[in-house]
Amino acid sequence: MLQQYLSHIGRDIGLDSPDCSIKTLSSGHLLVSTTDFFYPIVPDPYQQGAVACCNVLSDLYALGITHCETILMVLAVSSQLQEPERGIVTSEMMKGFADIAKQAGTDVSGGQSIINPWPIIGGVGMSVVSESELIRSNSGAPGDKLILTKPIGTQIAANLYEWFYHKPEKYQALKTKPTEEEVNTVFEKAAAYMATLNLTGAKLMHKHKAKGATDITGFGLLGHTMNLASVQKEEVDLVIDTLPVLKGLAALDKQVRDFKLKEGFSAETSGGLLIMVPRESSQEFLEDFRKESGNEAWIVGEVVKGGRKAVISEEAKLLEV
Repeated sequence: MLQQYLSHIGRDIGLDSPDCSIKTLSSGHLLVSTTDFFYPIVPDPYQQGAVACCNVLSDLYALGITHCETILMVLAVSSQLQEPERGIVTSEMMKGFADIAKQAGTDVSGGQSIINPWPIIGGVGMSVVSESELIRSNSGAPGDKLILTKPIGTQIAANLYEWFYHKPEKYQALKTKPTEEEVNTVFEKAAAYMATLNLTGAKLMHKHKAKGATDITGFGLLGHTMNLASVQKEEVDLVIDTLPVLKGLAALDKQVRDFKLKEGFSAETSGGLLIMVPRESSQEFLEDFRKESGNEAWIVGEVVKGGRKAVISEEAKLLEV
């Protein structure tokens, strides 16, 4: 449906990358830009700002771009909050966003703000690069491995937290009821992943000669994999055979709401990179990622001959992490 709307702009969009706009400048350099924004998914406004900035930068990282020139902030100040809460929430969101931008080696140089019932934060990230500084998304070949750098399940974790503390009728409707400690533990783990930059993955894409990547966000793991498959130069399919899921969340899917987690369509916020890596480099990639980030990454599938489709294998295994 979205592609139908985009067709009215008058040019093909998404063919260069499923994640960013890539425009050739008169100098011969490439202007790569992306935008994203959303309403709160975590209760801490500072952390919300951090998550938002990570989410903006992930589209650039999916192209192996490791430096963002600058970010323009998109901000909505809540009309439903009263002072001093409104001032505290807004300033903390902005501070969290700016701190992550600094951690990424960039800054916020401007933006736009509005008044809105819900507080919203996000931005536009831009990089000017040469062709050699990015890794286009379209070079997957049969035999390449699919590596995922963060587990899925953030949407369920956020909803579970909200149900437990703010919508008890939905929590009580669960057949399997996690304890308060379990709710907090999985939510804190999800929030920590969401507020973690995908910069390490982007850097390792160059070292291990990645064939392309995408970041996993609103369309879910399979949704974004489908977009990645559709832009491949070779006639290949991307087959997912492993689903790394935050511990305890898979059992909650479909109890109160059908998140379509196992089907691959549960939305993620600031999810990991899904990277196509040559088979011979895949294990070394995992080892380097663990050493440099302190976190695990997983081989979750393979590139095979096909017709530019993406599927989750019927024998796919669930890996709780």
